[in-house]
Amino acid sequence: MILIMNMTWKEMLRKRVMILAGILTVLFLIAYWFIGGAVAGSDRFRGFTSGGDLIGDYASGVLMMMIGFFFAGFVVALLSIFSSFSSIAGEAEQGVMQALLTKPIPRWKFYIGRWLGYVTLLLCYTLVLYIAIMVITDIHAAIPLEPMVHVRAFLLYALVVVLLISLTMLGSTRFSSLGNGVFMTMLFGAGWLGGMLEKITKIGIIDVMDAEIGEKLSNISGLMSLIMPVDALQRKMLNELIGLNELGGIVDVSSIISEFFVGDVPSASFVIYALIYAAIVFVWGMLRFNRKDL
Repeated sequence: MILIMNMTWKEMLRKRVMILAGILTVLFLIAYWFIGGAVAGSDRFRGFTSGGDLIGDYASGVLMMMIGFFFAGFVVALLSIFSSFSSIAGEAEQGVMQALLTKPIPRWKFYIGRWLGYVTLLLCYTLVLYIAIMVITDIHAAIPLEPMVHVRAFLLYALVVVLLISLTMLGSTRFSSLGNGVFMTMLFGAGWLGGMLEKITKIGIIDVMDAEIGEKLSNISGLMSLIMPVDALQRKMLNELIGLNELGGIVDVSSIISEFFVGDVPSASFVIYALIYAAIVFVWGMLRFNRKDL
């Protein structure tokens, strides 16, 4: 398994996937630096009820973290999908799989090795991106200082990577490389749309128009979140990091802004559901690969 994991790392570097991702990430962080300077230097978002500059800095930090992780969520999700969408089907189509599996390597070890390779590499990237966003935010404003807050937030962020790679590798045992890439992108888009509908419902725009329509859209968005829990996990991560429920009105971040980026916060039970979901699709993908005709 370690050999296959190392092979996956080398393949990702050889194809320059992580190099290109690194370059684009640097550009994103440069843009985020200037966004942070604009937010921290603006009195419009430094709203607070008491406590002076400390509260104002944290309000700016909250807004910066919402913006930063809103875009970083897309980066991590799409990189997870497009790094592993051809992990099985692509190599089978090119004949690489047949050459590898003639050696005494059990299929389940090969599958786990590939999964570990993608997950460990993407988690390293995610950790670097998380730290970079926190450092830039802290320079311009303020961030939570309790270490356990960051541990819980990053674990939720890491679960997004694990779930997407597990689901994408499962799809790779069923669809062609191109088909799997399109399918996973559309599935991720459906989950994101479900999260956006929840945020719109939370803000109250739909309820003002028609309460019945709002209820139907809420049910649809909930179903989409169950099928693709990634957006809900990202909102849970943001809420865990920012702690809007615990601020008690001390930091007056606009309710529309917070509800747009966070919306309805999933419960702890939803996180357990996402863990079980990831475990099921991982085992399912491994079983399908064991029976797959190469």
